[in-house]
Amino acid sequence: AAFYAFCRVADDAIDLGDDPHAALARLHAMLDRVYANAPADDAVERSLCRCVHTHGIVRAVPEALLDGFARDSTGAAIEDLDALLAYAVRVAASVGIAMTAMMGVHDADTLARACDLGVAMQLTNIARDVGEDARNGRAYLPRTWLAEAGIDRDAWLRGPAHSPALASVVERVLALADRYYAAAEPGIDALPADCRPAMRAASRIYADIG
Repeated sequence: AAFYAFCRVADDAIDLGDDPHAALARLHAMLDRVYANAPADDAVERSLCRCVHTHGIVRAVPEALLDGFARDSTGAAIEDLDALLAYAVRVAASVGIAMTAMMGVHDADTLARACDLGVAMQLTNIARDVGEDARNGRAYLPRTWLAEAGIDRDAWLRGPAHSPALASVVERVLALADRYYAAAEPGIDALPADCRPAMRAASRIYADIG
């Protein structure tokens, strides 16, 4: 709950505020205080401080999340597969790492599989939200993939509409997601027994959304 609250507060501060750069600076200052174990008198900040110190969540994890949220605020195009995966790692694999640490698991292989699951879920989100994102002036489908399907990203954003060509790009994202869901599966077996059913359910449900 504490980590989720931080995610929501950070995302809303950057995405909905008047000055994303100022919001980002305030959030980095929050992390300075949190990792110095000197939180301000704020419920989210105090809770995050207890969370990261109790569970050994390194600062690179919330920093990556902030990087992803900051990238969101620019509206810049995701150019290619590498950029798509880099974005998904920041906004979703980081959460997978934090959750795995909260489950008491810190070995590199399991954390890597948590990253795979986070990326898979983010790819599902992107595929699910193509229409909603487009209505908000955003497209997370890689520009190069759209071009290969005969779609000019910027022109499409000015008048977004469904088409067989667009569907082919969405299907490509979902095929990639399926590979990451499969890669993540061994990591679920490495979690504590009482955590496995929930994580396996989350993986199956999200894949089914796709």
